[in-house]
Amino acid sequence: MNQQSIHWGIAPIGWRNDDIPEIGANNTLSHLLSDIVVAKFEGTEVGGFFPEAHVLNKELSLRNLRIAGQWFSSYILRDGIEAVIQPFRSQCEYLQEVKADVIVVSEQTGSIQGTEQNVFAEKPYFDDAQWEQLCAGLNTLGDIAAEYGLRLVYHHHMGTGVQTAQEVDRLMEGTDPSKVALLYDTGHIFVSDGEYMTLLRNHIDRIGHVHFKDARKEVLGDCRTAGKSFMQSFLSGMFTVPGDGCIDFREVYDLLIQKGYTGWIVIEAEQDPDVAHPLEHALIARRYIDEQLLTRS
Repeated sequence: MNQQSIHWGIAPIGWRNDDIPEIGANNTLSHLLSDIVVAKFEGTEVGGFFPEAHVLNKELSLRNLRIAGQWFSSYILRDGIEAVIQPFRSQCEYLQEVKADVIVVSEQTGSIQGTEQNVFAEKPYFDDAQWEQLCAGLNTLGDIAAEYGLRLVYHHHMGTGVQTAQEVDRLMEGTDPSKVALLYDTGHIFVSDGEYMTLLRNHIDRIGHVHFKDARKEVLGDCRTAGKSFMQSFLSGMFTVPGDGCIDFREVYDLLIQKGYTGWIVIEAEQDPDVAHPLEHALIARRYIDEQLLTRS
């Protein structure tokens, strides 16, 4: 294992936000991709404003960039797996066309991440029957993803039924490792559980994709005290890029390297681009990676 087995990307959410489309609406695809080149990242994930595959492929080719993957909101518990399969296949087809590596799945039944509810106190919980249904459904989707040369990676996320380390444990226990991998997100597990290494250690062999998201501890505390929603919290600046918050990514990166992780590490930070300049923060992250991570053997 060496550092060349890691691909470094940065997510489009710092430029434009799918949940609040008016945020960063003036940032075009060309703007985003060119900033990514300036900040010396290898690629990105698909955003909701991205064009058809052949158009995107042209823009990527001109800049020598790649696509890591894309988010997929599943509603296995609300709608049943049969209703999920066709939209999932459609997204897999698109991702295959743009030569992505993973499809990022998050079960959104009961999710409060897009509501005004207190994200720190009002998350949904699944009962035993729902857990069984979810895990079986994810195994099915994992098989389908593989047909398109993709790996299904599950995203634990604030405000959903799979948020805490304990809930991730249950998901990993209930799914087939050959069908369902884990997207490890430093920011979400830190905000949820107050630390981030236990989840990494417990499931290092299941990790198929990584998001490096930092957090501002004081802002997090204020948001928790005020009972803010997920969107209110990130608009307040709860999240940021590595090197601008409180998470020590050196220990995370060291363990990933030590255990032989290969794949993408994508910088991701939900922020208001009118407050947190996207290219400026991409460069902050790039500098942190170069000075604090890539210098380590």
